[in-house]
Amino acid sequence: MREIVLDTETTGLDPLSGHRIVEIGCLELHNHVVTGQKFHSYVNPERDMPSGAFEVHGLSAEFLQQHPRFGDIVGPLLEFLGEAPLIIHNADFDMRFLNAELTRLGRPLLPMERTIDTVRLARSKFPGAQASLDALCRRFGIDNSARNLHGALLDAELLSEVYLELIGGRQPGLGLSAEGGRAAAAAMRQHRQIRPHGASEAEIAAHRKFLEGLITDPLWLKS
Repeated sequence: MREIVLDTETTGLDPLSGHRIVEIGCLELHNHVVTGQKFHSYVNPERDMPSGAFEVHGLSAEFLQQHPRFGDIVGPLLEFLGEAPLIIHNADFDMRFLNAELTRLGRPLLPMERTIDTVRLARSKFPGAQASLDALCRRFGIDNSARNLHGALLDAELLSEVYLELIGGRQPGLGLSAEGGRAAAAAMRQHRQIRPHGASEAEIAAHRKFLEGLITDPLWLKS
């Protein structure tokens, strides 16, 4: 099963107000294991950078001018996503921005139905608890010390670990396969020492002496 963990950084909170994507990071999971395949790009938003957004991710308009526009990366991005489910923290936010960019280019939209929202997963599993990425990293003991600023690829990497914890723990790749488990169990059986069950001669003699003090002329000795 192929899944994609995805995160974006933007110039603001609402694409309908003219805000744009400035960074996108994606990681591939196969059967809930990180494969090392990734897609990452900074994006020239073709506009200024509000101070509030700069304080969040540290990406300036001057820096982003050196990078491709969304239209220049959309082909490789969509090819990387394929038809895989998208693992996103607060999926509504990222999907609104992605679909706004796709609309500008006349491209088909990405359906919300293919997303798995880790905020909803966290709130379902831990009702009333904080569901931010930082809070979930603390809960699961995931090292997020490098997250001084938001970054799409770093956040996708952290989210991949959080997601695996939310669905039951980072067990894939750590457990034995069915064949490996059977082989290990067979090896343990082969090397186990046979335990003695019969009584020794000394134990038999002691038992007989004990019975002589309790019963005279026992029936089982007459056969």
